[in-house]
Amino acid sequence: MSRTSTRANGDIIRDFLSVANLLEEPQLAQLYAYVAREEGVTVREVMDALDLAQGTAYTYVNRLVDAGVLETTTDGQPRTYVARDIDLTVTAADGGREYTITPALIDAVGRRATDGDIDTYIDRHGIAGLATALTYTVDRERGEVTHRLMARDLDISPLAAEIILQALRPVVHEHFDIEEAGASVADIEGVDRDVAGDNA
Repeated sequence: MSRTSTRANGDIIRDFLSVANLLEEPQLAQLYAYVAREEGVTVREVMDALDLAQGTAYTYVNRLVDAGVLETTTDGQPRTYVARDIDLTVTAADGGREYTITPALIDAVGRRATDGDIDTYIDRHGIAGLATALTYTVDRERGEVTHRLMARDLDISPLAAEIILQALRPVVHEHFDIEEAGASVADIEGVDRDVAGDNA
């Protein structure tokens, strides 16, 4: 759903409004993120995974199909649904920042309902702030920034930065290729034994 100038303005506006619904309703964002992760699910699987009643699951799935962010891949019963890719760049209300709405951001918003730290951060800094924090979390997991640098750049406390970085860490590891850096505890313990053995 990446948008360029070759698309008709009506299509772009419809897609933006569809995505706006995802960002306003954490349950819809959570459902979209689940379908995007699983790459083809039935309503029964949605019900089981998200602990939704049948009527609620069908209502949510139909809303997302009507919005154009989910599509049906089979005509038979049970129907299988997949998520359309979302990659929409918007400018924040202050006009100073642009951010891109991606499946990772939608997943983070979906976790708002079950993660108080993400919910609090969105209340204080909005979706644009969460998008920025998500970018910092990717950089942090790659070893490129620290929570203190994020705090200074965004004019928030180091504690607030660390809290949101930790809350977004699972989202980053699900959506981005992050190489593990450094040695594991087992590696370090093995080195200690080798060094102790060499001195004996």
